Amino acid sequence: MGSGGSLGVALLCWMLLEAASYSPWDFSSRDSGVLRVRGDSSWRPHQVPSFSQPSPWAWVDVSQLQAASPLHPVSVWCQEAQVVVTVHRDLFGTGRLVRAADLSLGTAACPATAQNAAENVVTFVAGLHECGSTLQMTPDSLIYKTSLFYKPTPIGNTVIVRTSPAVVPIECHYPRKGNVSSSAVQPTWVPFHSTLSVEEKLVFSLRLMSDDWRTERLSSGIQLGESLHLQADVMAGGHVPLRLFVDDCVATLSPDRNSSPRYALIDLSGCLVDGRADDSTSAFVSPRPRQETLQFVVDAFKFAGDDRNLIYITCHLKVSPADQAPNPLNKACSFNKASSLWAPVEGTGDICSCCETGNCPLYGGYSRRTNPLARWSGRRLKRDTSSRKGRARCILNAPSSRGDLPAWDS
Repeated sequence: MGSGGSLGVALLCWMLLEAASYSPWDFSSRDSGVLRVRGDSSWRPHQVPSFSQPSPWAWVDVSQLQAASPLHPVSVWCQEAQVVVTVHRDLFGTGRLVRAADLSLGTAACPATAQNAAENVVTFVAGLHECGSTLQMTPDSLIYKTSLFYKPTPIGNTVIVRTSPAVVPIECHYPRKGNVSSSAVQPTWVPFHSTLSVEEKLVFSLRLMSDDWRTERLSSGIQLGESLHLQADVMAGGHVPLRLFVDDCVATLSPDRNSSPRYALIDLSGCLVDGRADDSTSAFVSPRPRQETLQFVVDAFKFAGDDRNLIYITCHLKVSPADQAPNPLNKACSFNKASSLWAPVEGTGDICSCCETGNCPLYGGYSRRTNPLARWSGRRLKRDTSSRKGRARCILNAPSSRGDLPAWDS
């Protein structure tokens, strides 16, 4: 692959849940850049929400902001009778602070209630029925809806502005049903909250990282000749220790993983088949930084004969108990060109032998492949993409132009 071209990368993932994954708070998926958390919308990688008692959900759509900022500059705390919204003045992640006077809450344009100059944050505190919020009722929830508005105004006598307006929809979800009992009654059924804590939902993520793996990459723009540093994670919470695997990854020109053309990066239940190509050095990173994380590097590419500079990478993620030895179904194998052999990140080398023959077991059954993959030079492998049980879809990163400020339609 030559250098000089550039492309954007959008990451999507599918999860294979081999543990229980039911949650009565499982609201439907939204657009890219949406946060759904319990109580506070600030994502903390190693913190798992408590399920010991009913509590509200905060839903925040930051899709207009994440084009430039990989962080989440808007956090929400849904309290019993009010909502607290904290906004970092570096709203777009560009280092240019917005003015607090240009921020307002709700259609009533409520101003900020407090500012912290040292931390460059602005805080809004409003009752659930204040600032023009609306209430929606569902069979299971009370949903209070409002929005954070950013409307830039010219500074001084100038007639220009240097940022775009933005609207951040915010929702607070409150459960309508609870689990109560009298001390005089001893229930014979399993209490709701204990069931929920046992069946806690796993949280998966797939991120484009910086070259040193320390932080998430600030831009999804990649130059041909560079490498994509991809990291998959799972938050195990109260589960037994888990080991994460990437079952397969496919690159396409649209969010639909079944669209054509498509190119398999990882296939056959954990074989990084892109590394088998003559012009590729793609491989898993070994050893892992931890059992819940799997890192891999893919050489940048674009589809031949297509002028678009955006590709979508969709991956299937799954977990197995950490004390279970890797096997042909649960593995992470890279091709070593020096030895012309497949090597696993962990486990014995024989679990990777099927990466060469193509007869690896697949989730839910064994592969129907019968032809060995003997001729790999430049070959683009396509696999069966029929749906399988236990998968959930999530969009984790939205594309953005490299080095550009965010822009929206007026």
